Formats: sequence, C-alpha cells, structure tokens
Amino acid sequence: MINYSNIFDREGLSYTAYRQLIDEKLKQGKTTGPDDSEAMLHYTKMNIQRMSRVEKTVALNEDLLLALKSVQKPHRLLVISEGWCGDAAQIVPLFAKIEASDPEKFSLRFVLRDEHLPLIDAHLTNGGRAIPVLLVLDEQGDVKMQWGPRPQVLQSLLKEWKAEETDMMKIAEKLHGWYAKDKTQTTQNELTAVFKNLS
Repeated sequence: MINYSNIFDREGLSYTAYRQLIDEKLKQGKTTGPDDSEAMLHYTKMNIQRMSRVEKTVALNEDLLLALKSVQKPHRLLVISEGWCGDAAQIVPLFAKIEASDPEKFSLRFVLRDEHLPLIDAHLTNGGRAIPVLLVLDEQGDVKMQWGPRPQVLQSLLKEWKAEETDMMKIAEKLHGWYAKDKTQTTQNELTAVFKNLS
C-alpha cells in the first residue's frame, strides 16, 4: 500500500524547490534521474527555458479558475515529474499557478519519478512510466483524481507520430511545436474537467 500522505509530507518538494533542484543539478553537469548524458542535459536546459516561458506568459483561463473556486475542501496536488521531461516542462508551471490561485485550498508537492518507482508503477500510462502525473489527494491522503502525462489529443498524435517516425528529436520537435501553438489551453480544459469533478 502506498502512503500518499507520507510521500507528500516527507518527500515532496515545493515548486520553487523543484525548480532550484533542476537548476543546481544542471550547474553540476547533471540532471534529475540516473542518466546524465549530453542529450539529457540538453533536454534539461531547454526545459528550464520552457518552464520559465510558461510561468511568464500563461494565465489560468476563466473556466479553470471557476472550477477551482467550486472545489469545496482542501486538496493536495502530488506531481510525479523529472527535470529532463519535455511534457513536464510545458505542464507543471500550471500546477504552480493552480496552487497560487488559492494556497489555502491547494497545496502542491513534487517527487522525482526515478526515486519513487513504486509510486509511478501504481500510475502507469499504457504500461509505461510516462510523466508528469498529477495525483489529487483529499485531506485523508486518498487519490481522488489522476491526470497526465499529457492532453488526450496529444497522446493520440504522439502515437501517430511514433508510427511514422523513429527519430526522437523530430518527434520532440513536433511535440513542442504543438505545445507552443496550443499555449496550454487544451491542458487547462482537461484540468478544468478534473477539478469540476472534485466539487
């Protein structure tokens, strides 16, 4: 049995601490997780820029703000992520904005996937350890909702792209092109549905 409350309270990092950890590791020529290859360091560098861009340019839309307002009780948001993950970079700043919208109601913590394998293995996507995964916990520490690792439409597109293309760099280009055009709106719409279901 996974003790979600324990993980949240004892091992979870705030968004600021998560961002600082990624920055500090990069200064040491490392990234989160066990793979410090050139490719992973490159992804991490790009992801720091992506997170900064989303933080600066994106605001929560009205529907999502209304859904968050309608949630009656406090909830804890536990996110499984890694600094090298491109999807995470495009998405996790939204979770920080959700917490900031009402810190009395929403508290946010991050844990690293590769340090919490039993946790991610309890929340696989099509049998894979895809991230980020958002787990919405109630005050008792029970998982009420799960979302991730990316919007459904992008999940389908990715499947198509992988069937047509083997070069992961080209697939990553398409993925980030999609995120750039979408400006988090599809992700926000899906999160709106998640939080509406909590109220």
